[in-house]
Amino acid sequence: MTVWWLLLPVLAISWGLTLVLRRYALSKSLMDVPNERSSHKVATPRGGGLAIVVSFLLSLPVLESLSLMPAPALYSLLGSGGLVAVIGFADDHGHIAARWRLLGHFVAALWALYWLNGLPPVVLFGITVDMGWFGTILALIYLVWMLNLYNFMDGIDGIASVEAITVCLGMCVVYWAIGNLDLVAAPLMLSVAVAGFFFWNFPPAKIFMGDVGSGFLGMIFGGLAIQASWSDPKLMWSWIILLGVFIVDSTWALLSRLINGKKIYEAHCTHGYQHASKISGSHLKVTLCVMLINLLWLLPISIGVGTGGLDGASGLLLSWIPLFFLAFRFRSGKD
Repeated sequence: MTVWWLLLPVLAISWGLTLVLRRYALSKSLMDVPNERSSHKVATPRGGGLAIVVSFLLSLPVLESLSLMPAPALYSLLGSGGLVAVIGFADDHGHIAARWRLLGHFVAALWALYWLNGLPPVVLFGITVDMGWFGTILALIYLVWMLNLYNFMDGIDGIASVEAITVCLGMCVVYWAIGNLDLVAAPLMLSVAVAGFFFWNFPPAKIFMGDVGSGFLGMIFGGLAIQASWSDPKLMWSWIILLGVFIVDSTWALLSRLINGKKIYEAHCTHGYQHASKISGSHLKVTLCVMLINLLWLLPISIGVGTGGLDGASGLLLSWIPLFFLAFRFRSGKD
């Protein structure tokens, strides 16, 4: 693998640009000021996720030139991730109406799916199912939900960064375990790009990711999962399993609020991880728990599914049952 030399420049760009963005946010008063829906108590600069966007997207053409990423995947991630980041950057600087944000998100998802050739066949309990156009619609919803749920889950110090790093490195391990090293480069670069930002986002955070970073990560994760599943359908299950903490908590909270007649588009602090941080009195403890869940519980199951030792749907149910219990235990979606 000829990509190791690129890791340090990506890390340095992300680290240095986050510092610049922090100073920029302070000078422009781009601050997240605590309110009744916040999980933090100190006004903190936002928008640092742009460093992740820039450092990762700059690495993609290099990966393509080294034959470590196919051109369609390059165009897919550059276009969709770039558009979502632009929308997030604008929203970090001044509110954009939800309907226009959502429209932009669907356009970005359509762009990604065009270059990725839609949703590949899905293996369900050993049966390969090609859903055709219906699969493309499901993939469209999946991508838009992924980018929004990642934004919802970026609510305490370090949690979105730790999730991104552990998921990316975890999928690198899955790819290594199945001998598909051609897929390793992109998630490896993304983990390093997030690590540079995480230096400043470690609890207590000196800067927040903002919509520019969280939405971008959600879209890129969705795109990488679809790209990988064209190579091996089992890998879609591996990605979804590893992302389980964020998917389960955010989806549970959304459904709970819908059932209870809450406005789902309004900001709130009722996710399970937010209740857990209040109970424990620490962002760091909850963030570290997410890391341990990903590495000690979700990763082994993800590897088992990727290597074919465990059926994807069965692995998903096995891995998510404790997460559903945690969402219930910490009253996800309830005030």
